[in-house]
Amino acid sequence: MKIKKRLLAEATRFKTPYYVINGNLKGKKVMITAGVHGKEIASILAAKRLVSLLKKNKLRIENGTLIIVPIVNRRAFKRRIRGIPDLNRTFPRKWKNKERHPLSASLFRLAKQYKPSWYVDLHEANGLSKINPKVLGQTLIVNPKSKAIPAIKRIAAHLNHSIDQNSRHFTVRMRNLPGSGRHAAYHLLKAKAVTVETCWSLPMSTRVNFQLNILDRILDEANLIKRGSIVKAAKIIK
Repeated sequence: MKIKKRLLAEATRFKTPYYVINGNLKGKKVMITAGVHGKEIASILAAKRLVSLLKKNKLRIENGTLIIVPIVNRRAFKRRIRGIPDLNRTFPRKWKNKERHPLSASLFRLAKQYKPSWYVDLHEANGLSKINPKVLGQTLIVNPKSKAIPAIKRIAAHLNHSIDQNSRHFTVRMRNLPGSGRHAAYHLLKAKAVTVETCWSLPMSTRVNFQLNILDRILDEANLIKRGSIVKAAKIIK
């Protein structure tokens, strides 16, 4: 396994580190982004924890390639704000469109370079979707007709089986969001794209654990790791 640290948007004031982890054998490519919105902290902590586990060799990618951008919007993260403009509305909607921000332009170029089979965008949101279907907390969001839907439904069912409180269960949503990274990855790159949304009102450690559990299952689906590897390495109590 080889880990390389590089810079996204290197020639701009928005530069931010990302990591490319290559397994010893060829396989699928998975891209993980976090911190597209600067105040969604659990997503960032989960991505950083994953990088740390890989650096410390507590977790290994044996097959394929993993690309991780732990904090996409560092300027928004420093201020703990969503970001102005909302970066998740600036990605191209069609091939003829251009990105409307240096970060989304750089991030989409990176995605085009690797053409990941999975594109995972980590976020957080208000509310519990199991109680109120109008909110996005505790949801896994995919595009309608996406090939990711069966896997995401399996992952949600697995998570919910281990969550005692029904109100904290994850729901699967199928919707388009033009201008988002997920939308661009799905429609333009044909990736299995998913947005992960944990709920802000839950304890931070719980949210980070949910995010890591979800990544564990997705990376298993992509055959980059064996199921449970992240859970074991991060010592997550189910």
